[in-house]
Amino acid sequence: MTLRLLHYSDLENAYDDPTRIGRLAATIDARRDDRTLVVGTGDDTAPGVLALETEGRQALEFFDAVAPDAETFGNHDFDFGPANTRDVVADSPQPWLSANVYEPDGERRFADAAPGLVIERDGTSVGLLGLTDPKTPAMCPPAADLVFADPVAAARETVADLRARGVDHVVVLSHLGRGDDELARTVDVDVILGGHLHSERRDRVAGTLLTRPGPNGAVLWEVELDETGATATRHDVTETTVDAAVADRLRTLMDATGLSEVVAVASDPIVRDRERRFGGECRVGNLVADAYRWVTDADVAFTNTGGLRDGPSLDGEVTVADLVGLSPFAGRLRTAEVRGDDLRALVERAATLSADLDGKRWFGHVSGLAVVWDREAMELVELTHEGDPVDPAATYTLATNGFVVGAEQFPAPTREDVVADHGVQYDAIVAYARERGLDVELDGRLQDI
Repeated sequence: MTLRLLHYSDLENAYDDPTRIGRLAATIDARRDDRTLVVGTGDDTAPGVLALETEGRQALEFFDAVAPDAETFGNHDFDFGPANTRDVVADSPQPWLSANVYEPDGERRFADAAPGLVIERDGTSVGLLGLTDPKTPAMCPPAADLVFADPVAAARETVADLRARGVDHVVVLSHLGRGDDELARTVDVDVILGGHLHSERRDRVAGTLLTRPGPNGAVLWEVELDETGATATRHDVTETTVDAAVADRLRTLMDATGLSEVVAVASDPIVRDRERRFGGECRVGNLVADAYRWVTDADVAFTNTGGLRDGPSLDGEVTVADLVGLSPFAGRLRTAEVRGDDLRALVERAATLSADLDGKRWFGHVSGLAVVWDREAMELVELTHEGDPVDPAATYTLATNGFVVGAEQFPAPTREDVVADHGVQYDAIVAYARERGLDVELDGRLQDI
């Protein structure tokens, strides 16, 4: 018998679009039968605008509607702290699996999650196990006290147990991102259903099928397992019918929190795709950096590209939810006093952080600065502020978000450089759009030559 798995992951901002999450629920319902398992692979409670208001509990509306068979933890599922995550797990209809996340004592698995689970459908059994990126504490400070064990070692132990129980297939629910490749090469499993990275995937590594849906509930993978192997079919969720009941419940939550208020109009759509954000100057990067500088009255501003999220273009009437969703993280907006040579180091780092990674070029966006970068020589040609070269010895006020302050990825600013706090960073974006509108232009502030 063929066993089917329906795989979603990284729903994140999908909850901020009730129609989108309603389409995903309807797609799952249409593909489901008595040989089907529905599984999620992390970041399915956060981040997102509605998630900030409900601390991830908006996901329970979706979970209750589709009744998943299993879920594992993503790094953002800890955004509101382990205690909150335990509450969500307790109130979820599905079991949560984790072979490598432990409570602070290092002995008990987090939230009493089982490492693996065996499910049988009409005489065919599948063993499922869950894995989470061990770098989660660095990405999500609220998880700092938890213990994240080596996922490969944890997988080997759990897979051995599942094989000993006589399962027909072993499937990993993975939030390891690029770690999926090593897992496929070193552990005997049939399928790795992946998440974490915001790019789609369907390929094979060492004979193991790997899938990844990408972010925001736009894609659902259908994986079929039988005695001959595994195959995957992609379903585009964006054009399907809508589960009106699910959409209405999320729309009610949006209305109750004021997130549906229209604050500005974008006459020229502001595109929010990954290629533009990492490829160089873009209007969404300019919008956020300009908002930071405008609210704080700083000399310059910087925002990390990874803190900006993919999603539908800002087009026509733009709501509070749309704007908060550009960077749906409750970090603080800070101003710091830095030297000109610190600004130079920050810009150089943003241009070289992972220059050879998936075509990504710019890991930061700026306001109040103009940058000319020689991409072939990988060196900074020119850095100016208001038309004048940045003085290495002069002091400048820099506005940025709390993630950038003290982050290992960026050399400046440090926590000791901070001189003021301006509230939650996304409130600055809303305030700026409300007052200044959304006529965002490209002005050549980031140039590759």
